[in-house]
Amino acid sequence: MIGYIIRRVTYAIPILIGVNLLTFVLFFFVNSPDDMARLHLGVKRVTPEAIVKWKEDRGYDKPLLYHGSKPGMEKLTDTIFVRHSLKLFVFDFGRSDQGRDIGYDISQRMWPSLAIALPIFIVGIFVQITFAMLLAFFRGSYLDTSGVVLCVAMMSISSLFYVIGGQYLLSLLLRLWPISGYDVGWDAIKFLVLPIIVGVISGIGASTRLYRTFFLEEINKDYVRTARAKGLSELRVLFRHVLKNAMIPILTGVVVVIPLLFTGSLILESFFSIPGLGSYTIDAIHSQDFAIVRAMVFLGSVLYIVGLILTDITYTLVDPRVRFE
Repeated sequence: MIGYIIRRVTYAIPILIGVNLLTFVLFFFVNSPDDMARLHLGVKRVTPEAIVKWKEDRGYDKPLLYHGSKPGMEKLTDTIFVRHSLKLFVFDFGRSDQGRDIGYDISQRMWPSLAIALPIFIVGIFVQITFAMLLAFFRGSYLDTSGVVLCVAMMSISSLFYVIGGQYLLSLLLRLWPISGYDVGWDAIKFLVLPIIVGVISGIGASTRLYRTFFLEEINKDYVRTARAKGLSELRVLFRHVLKNAMIPILTGVVVVIPLLFTGSLILESFFSIPGLGSYTIDAIHSQDFAIVRAMVFLGSVLYIVGLILTDITYTLVDPRVRFE
């Protein structure tokens, strides 16, 4: 097992290098530091002196890959690639184009993101699996058909509809929770309930329909018929046999999502004014703060690869047939 994990981590290094090089090309070759300066300073009436000053303040005045006028290793180290791209591998995110410490911002904003994403993840998985098992138990009935139609309808509706509908119905009409905002400590709960409800409901349709398919595939297999032939009740077969084996494909999608909980939800955090990493990324895009965008792209890549490794490891918990050499 240890050797397998080491191999998977080793395989992930070239992927991260590729992501890093691709973002470097996009942010510094396609969009040069001079272009960044003009966007921040304003295209009209910007002087060459102002562009030079802006680049010097942010360290963008260095050569991209090779600094020929420097001695020794500084020819390679005193470059934009090393200072603003290579340091991401040690999670040194540097400072934003606005002068803020990106690492500090991430450490502060990850908690609001987790406060909203973690309950949505846990409650959503429980609700989706429960509904999917209910439809599988009553398969072929009017309840099953109605449930599938409802799931298709829910997954066909844009997530923005759930956000706006939830704010209008639960906040403006019923006045149950604030329409948006955030607070610290326990006072934050009243601001988190509405986005959590919206997040759970918006994900029911697609996931329930997918999990129902997994359960129905297992129900038609030989081991299930053998269990019924031994006299086990349908509920016992469903919970003790079908659920355990159907968790294998479910884990494929579920575990990958866990690391991405840290990066937050772009839509929910923006509409509900949650100061998490999702809104942090959106604000950086709006303000064209490319340093933050680069950091979030790299962090998302790292977390996604971690999720893939966790997925393979968790297979052994639900499927004893899986063995790693």
